[in-house]
Amino acid sequence: MSTDRKIIKHTALLILLTCLHVTPSVRSQQDFDSVEIQVLPVRDNIYMLVGAGGNITLQLGDEGVLMVDTQFAPLSGKILAVIRELSDQPLRYIINTHYHPDHVGGNKELRAAGSTIAGGNISMDISNAGEGAQIIAHENVLIRLSARIDTENALPPEGWPTNPYFSGSKSLYFNGEGIQIIHQPAAQTDGDSIVYFRKSDVIAAGDIYVTTIYPYIDLEAGGSYQGIVDALNRMLDLMIPVYGQDDGTLVIPGHGRLSDIGDVLNYREMLTIIGDRIKDMIRKGMTLKEVQAARPTRDYDPRWGAISGWWTTEMFVEAAYKSLSGKQQQ
Repeated sequence: MSTDRKIIKHTALLILLTCLHVTPSVRSQQDFDSVEIQVLPVRDNIYMLVGAGGNITLQLGDEGVLMVDTQFAPLSGKILAVIRELSDQPLRYIINTHYHPDHVGGNKELRAAGSTIAGGNISMDISNAGEGAQIIAHENVLIRLSARIDTENALPPEGWPTNPYFSGSKSLYFNGEGIQIIHQPAAQTDGDSIVYFRKSDVIAAGDIYVTTIYPYIDLEAGGSYQGIVDALNRMLDLMIPVYGQDDGTLVIPGHGRLSDIGDVLNYREMLTIIGDRIKDMIRKGMTLKEVQAARPTRDYDPRWGAISGWWTTEMFVEAAYKSLSGKQQQ
């Protein structure tokens, strides 16, 4: 792959990323034929792929390819072509950060293009692909995908996690690097994971952290406002900055631009302050409509807010109010 193809002008990428937070309510409107998969080298053998839907993280090495999230099924051919430009090794692992279709839609197609590691022995012969790549996710991802089999956006069984984990975390050692997959309870959903590449010092955050909008709180899927803040604090516990420099641990967000500890700190502080304001209004007995009218997000709206689209500021405040007040059904 040429240097020009691998290295993207940073300013152009930032403009592109602001337009690509694609979500469940608009996926049927997407013109996938016009989507180009962009590649950003992150650090060492870690890459970030940007297309439509959630960002993809790739880890490459002699043992094969590991990817985090798969975007939408119609983009699988383009994504696989980019992977083949970066590496001639088989796709071995797919990790899903949560169950939303813009992060798991390509599971079936990309899994079929890979090959499973059996018994700890790795065969580089793609003709022996066997059952395809392993798909790792928290068990709640499997539960939710399998429960939605008859719905419009459901995945076929071939795209469900093949290797779910049930405890608080799962660890791999792959391509000479320790990888921690850490469950974040009741965050954006009840099945969120962050993926920490320890040697490279890179975190794939899924939609727990985005740089484009206020966080989507999927209350129907067990998500919660405080759970997102707790997950951000867990991420920050893993992160180490380079003193006086924009470096150190890097974070690949679910949507948006590559980030460092300062970006995550600002996001966490924004959510903490807004949450405290809403909790104070709840203690004063204010209704949802009164809280929305008071605009507790006012000073952050120029950066994070939206008055139209699939996830507006008003929707975010409603979800925050319901989560923090315990009035989920209001």
